[in-house]
Amino acid sequence: MTEQAKNPLHGLSLEKILTLLVEYYGWEGLYRQININCFSNEPSIKSSLKFLRKTEWARGKVEALYLSTFA
Repeated sequence: MTEQAKNPLHGLSLEKILTLLVEYYGWEGLYRQININCFSNEPSIKSSLKFLRKTEWARGKVEALYLSTFA
């Protein structure tokens, strides 16, 4: 339980993280921060979530960007 309390991402869904990043950077800015095609080629929350849920390294980059931007 204390491990989760120390986790700054605890309680945040990947969808919420991605939505906040898109609101802050926009799709183009997010692509510049993290060079992932799902952010540049007809980007959408739904398609990006599908990719990020399957690809651990990409999800890690998104979570790290969220922490460096908002934490």
